[in-house]
Amino acid sequence: MSVMQLRSYALGAWVAPAGARPIRTPVTGEVVAEAGSEGLDFAAMLEHARRVGGPALRKMTFHERARMLKALAQHLHERREPLYELSLLTGATRADSLIDIDGGIGTLFVYASKGRREMPDAHVFLDGPTEQLSRSGAFMGRHVCTPLQGAAVHINAFNFPVWGMLEKLAPTLLAGVPAIVKPATQGAWLAEAAFRMIVESGILPEGAVQFIAGGVGDLLSHVGPQDVVSFTGSAATARKLRAAPAILDNATRFVAEQDSLNASILGPDAAPGTPEFDMFVREAVKEITVKAGQKCTAIRRILAPAAHLDALAEALSARLAEVRVGHPALPETRMGALASAAQKADVLEAVGRIGAEARRIFGDPENFQLLGADPDKGAFLPPMLLRCDDPDGARAPHEIEAFGPVSTLMPYRDAAHAAALANRGGGSLVASVFTDDPDFARDLALASAAWHGRLYFADRGIGKEGTGHGSPLPHMVHGGPGRAGGGEELGGVRGVMHYMQRTAVQGSPRMLTAIGGEWVRGAPEIDAGVHPFARRFGELRIGETIHTPARTITLEDIERFAHFTGDTFYAHMDEEAARANPFFPGRVAHGYLLLSFAAGLFVQPDPGPVLANTGLDNLRFMKPVSPGDSIKVRLTVKRKTPRNESHGEVRWDVELTNQNDETVAAYDLLTMNAF
Repeated sequence: MSVMQLRSYALGAWVAPAGARPIRTPVTGEVVAEAGSEGLDFAAMLEHARRVGGPALRKMTFHERARMLKALAQHLHERREPLYELSLLTGATRADSLIDIDGGIGTLFVYASKGRREMPDAHVFLDGPTEQLSRSGAFMGRHVCTPLQGAAVHINAFNFPVWGMLEKLAPTLLAGVPAIVKPATQGAWLAEAAFRMIVESGILPEGAVQFIAGGVGDLLSHVGPQDVVSFTGSAATARKLRAAPAILDNATRFVAEQDSLNASILGPDAAPGTPEFDMFVREAVKEITVKAGQKCTAIRRILAPAAHLDALAEALSARLAEVRVGHPALPETRMGALASAAQKADVLEAVGRIGAEARRIFGDPENFQLLGADPDKGAFLPPMLLRCDDPDGARAPHEIEAFGPVSTLMPYRDAAHAAALANRGGGSLVASVFTDDPDFARDLALASAAWHGRLYFADRGIGKEGTGHGSPLPHMVHGGPGRAGGGEELGGVRGVMHYMQRTAVQGSPRMLTAIGGEWVRGAPEIDAGVHPFARRFGELRIGETIHTPARTITLEDIERFAHFTGDTFYAHMDEEAARANPFFPGRVAHGYLLLSFAAGLFVQPDPGPVLANTGLDNLRFMKPVSPGDSIKVRLTVKRKTPRNESHGEVRWDVELTNQNDETVAAYDLLTMNAF
């Protein structure tokens, strides 16, 4: 095949490589691509992102950006077959490529969904409720999040050229921040192909994304206080980047996801023959061999009770012996090549250092069967299992990561010892525990959660639905403390917040309503002259309010509701017992009776644009209602959120007050209203 000339995409144009260096496929050692970024004006790229891409993205609401992500995911999904072919050249099998390519596209879909379901159709994200800062409520505060007005620089690792790019782009673009993507040079042909599809789709506004095929030059010397640098790779590189003067001088946000000595723990109850033991063996073998062990979440240390260690070593070795290593295009191949010859050399050097304190019990890099490939030209290794019988006295297995198909087996005595060994990794992205004992699981969580970004507990109850130790999900935080970098990615909307500024705003309810797009109690109310239930979604205005007449609650109402519903709790039916309760003055109305009567007071019964009542949020009962008290209702349009082309969700602020204008209950009512 001809050598691919990888182009950068800068200032809205594709730029041919300059100062190009050759890139070899690890499958055959042949040169397959060339990349070089000499001549790129990195300062101009950042300014283009800030001045062109940023304003275009910020002009869109969260929902518009979510729809943009969905369209992009669909576009890539329909065109992913050529990406699989290019992925073979990285040494990845078809199964490996599905994790990378389909996993990345799936992350776009998840963020598109979360953007529509969990974020407003607005430009401001509200972080938490209002805070009353004065006695009367005339002065209030709230935290709001708005997009940073800079650019995101994404520096990605070689192991997942597509997923690594898309899992960073999804929350960044949803936040409304443009991005400059710099993939690892090894495997960059796959990232460039996927990025080209993104540009050619025409879905993103100009300046929203740019691409560097080659080195970053002086890019990081131009970052400022509104920019974000998100890095995935080694701790050594992270230290170098984090120390860039511009990052330090401007307090530029720096998010790092770096190498990690992840552990997996077999519970004492998980003896051979139990479902947990079998699950553990399958998972450990998978994590050693998927992507040839080149996963930041792969299991590097296998911890097992001393009593089960020999049986586990035998079971793991037997399963690893079934793994066929070879050319990734062959259907019988289960493990392909490492990313490069240099990566293979790094792994062997790390194995040698770990081997000074452990012995290899499976896998010989000098003697293994290889399918359809030349061992002298390709970057192939067999899966390797080491055993360290003195994990307390050893250092290398807890400090050196062989970023390949390698893991070290070691014994522990009890839960405290297992946690201590897992924690000796100095901070990891993930640790997993395979046990059917909830007490053991809880002990491990309490003793080690602070050292790990994610804890994965597997028992027979999760069956086939568990996603596995090594699968970061876009819904959950991906990152870890200490050695793992101290950063976070993904985590649903949490990931979006890394590219936004949280600001405390203070002022009157009227001002907070205007800024946040959500009605705040005490802000002006709007009388439209017609019942709001008779008005369509597009006609309703934030703050539109009705006040109902009052209704008196009688003892007969309370008793009838009690007998009809079966709720004969003593506070409603026994005067003496109710008076003995410090919360009640005597018999009181049921809370749900008040809600029912409130609905009767504010509902407009005729057919109209209100399609359904979909729930209540934040329900609170503040003051008991006794027989003879009366209640009235204020119903206010609090927020509007479009859901599709035919209807949207209206959130209503509902407040029930008594004859003394004291609040007795409050909640948010949710309805679906036709456009």
